[in-house]
Amino acid sequence: MGRGQAERLFPMLEGLLKQAGIAWRDLDGIGVGTGPGNFTGVRIAVAAARGLALALEVPAVGVTMFEALAAGAPLPALACLPAPRGQLALQLFGAGGAGSEPFLATPDEVPARLAEAPGGGALTCIGPEAGRIAALLDASVALPVANPAVAIARIAAARLETVRERPRPLYLRPADAAPPKEAPPAILP
Repeated sequence: MGRGQAERLFPMLEGLLKQAGIAWRDLDGIGVGTGPGNFTGVRIAVAAARGLALALEVPAVGVTMFEALAAGAPLPALACLPAPRGQLALQLFGAGGAGSEPFLATPDEVPARLAEAPGGGALTCIGPEAGRIAALLDASVALPVANPAVAIARIAAARLETVRERPRPLYLRPADAAPPKEAPPAILP
């Protein structure tokens, strides 16, 4: 959705609750995708989840898109997402299921970046860029086990009792916008 995410979010959520036959007060927690993804969309989603959690007095649980993609995938798995400027957003999940630090790389940089990563079996690539990366790494490709929204909900539900911090957006690079270099004008009394 190019525009209007904020205006459409709550009507969509209310429609979803109505379809499920439940009300806001019936929720035990809020799960939210924390990115990486569209800068504005992720910020809106995380802010809405945190606000709802506060208002409903329930925990809010953040789940990355990498975690959602890798849920149930054969391990080790490399979650592969497109990123701006010809880059890829990647995170490796080892044989034990723990994820490495997510990172950005161009397709040419991926083999070198993963050469130092812990192995543990034949690598499986998963996500929108999986085929492209699997060809570079002589790895296999797998489809996500569940729709990302379903995976986020399942992971969040499993973490409800142990969540300690509020969700926050996952950004792999700084924002494109920068504060002005000039001092702001003086406000006269």
